[in-house]
Amino acid sequence: MTVYQLPLSGITVVSLEQAVAAPYATRQLADLGARVIKVERPGEGDFARRYDTTVHGHSSYFVWLNRSKESLTLDLKDPRGMEILHQLLDGADVFVQNLAPGAADRLGLGVDALAERRPRLIPCTISGYGTTGPWADRKSYDLLVQCQTGLVSLTGTAEETARVGISVADIAAGMYAYSGILTALYTRATTGRTHPVEVSLFEALAEWMGQPANYTRYGGSQPARLGTQHATIAPYGAFTTADGKQVLFSIQNEREWAALCTDFLGQPELTNDPRFATGSDRVAHRDRLNAIVAERCARSGAEEILKDLEENGIACAGVNDVAAFLDHPVLAARERWREVAVPGATVQALLPPADLAGVPARMDPVPAVGEHTDAILTGLGLAADDIEALRADAVI
Repeated sequence: MTVYQLPLSGITVVSLEQAVAAPYATRQLADLGARVIKVERPGEGDFARRYDTTVHGHSSYFVWLNRSKESLTLDLKDPRGMEILHQLLDGADVFVQNLAPGAADRLGLGVDALAERRPRLIPCTISGYGTTGPWADRKSYDLLVQCQTGLVSLTGTAEETARVGISVADIAAGMYAYSGILTALYTRATTGRTHPVEVSLFEALAEWMGQPANYTRYGGSQPARLGTQHATIAPYGAFTTADGKQVLFSIQNEREWAALCTDFLGQPELTNDPRFATGSDRVAHRDRLNAIVAERCARSGAEEILKDLEENGIACAGVNDVAAFLDHPVLAARERWREVAVPGATVQALLPPADLAGVPARMDPVPAVGEHTDAILTGLGLAADDIEALRADAVI
C-alpha cells in the first residue's frame, strides 16, 4: 500500500477564526495536510455554525469551510484558557485570527507580542479595512465591503443594484491569506526569516476591482450595469431561445465575429457593417446588435443554438441554476465529488480545485464543537481530572 505525505504534513496552524474569510484560508491549509486547530467558544462555537441548518441540521457555510480541522473549545477570558492557547502557540507554525478590531492586541496576541515570544511563528491577521488607517476600528462584513469597493454598483440591472450571490469579499480575503501564509512558510523554510501576513477584506476585493477601476479612472465613467451583458464586450450575454431557456455566448475576436455573422446569424454583410466593424463599435451599437441576435435566438431551441455556436467555435453555455450545477456532467465525469463526514451524517463536497499529481486530496470530517478538546489537552500533558475541572468551570 502506497503511503502519501501531504505537502503541509508537519505544519501546525492554530486559528481563532469565525465566519468565512479565516476559515476558508485555514481549510485550504488543512486540505494540503496541515494540522489546523480551530479554537472556538465553549458551548456555541464559531457563530457560522448557526447561519442556517440546511445540511443535516448543520450550517451550509460551516460544512463548506471547516472539514479536516480539529475543534478545541477555550474561554480566552479565563487565564487558564489563555495559558492553554499559549502552550499551543509554542508548538505552532502559523497563527490565524480574524477577531473584532483590536481584540487580538487586547488579548496579548498582537503581532509584536507574538514575535517577541515566538520569532518563528507566522501570524496572519484578517481584518475588515486593515489594522491601521482611519477605518481600522470598524467592523466589516462581506456585503459592506461589496458596497465600499463599488462592486454592488456594477452588479444587477440598469434599474437595480444587487449583491454578488456569494461571499466574494470573504473568499477573496481567504484566498490572499492562504497564499500569503504559503509564501511566508516558503520564505521561512528557505531564508529563516519570518514575515507576518496581513489581509483586509476591503483591500482583497479592491484588487479584484482592478479592471473597472482602470476603466473608470481613465475612461471618465464606470462600466454600465447590464445584468448578464458584458459592459465592454458585445455581443456577450444571455439571450432567450424559442423554448424559453437562456443561452449565453461571447464574441472575443474578429474571427468569432465573422463566424457569428456568416454561419449563425446568416447575415455575412454585418461582418464589415460600420456599426459593428470593431469591438468598440459593437459596444456603442449594442442595442441594435442585441436585437439582431435576439431575433435569431428566438427562432430555435436552446439545444440547437448551443450546437450551432459550438460548431462555429464560439464559446457558449446554458444558464444553469444551482441544481443543474450540482448535476454538471464535467463534475461527474471528472469524479470531483467526495463524501465528507459531518456530525451524524455525510455530505457531498467538491475536491480542492488544485490537483497535485500523485497526491490524494484530504477530505476529513467536519468537527463538532469541541470534538477534539480532550485529545488536544491530553497531548499538552493535562490529566483527565484537570480536564474535567476545566470543563466544570466552563473554561473548555
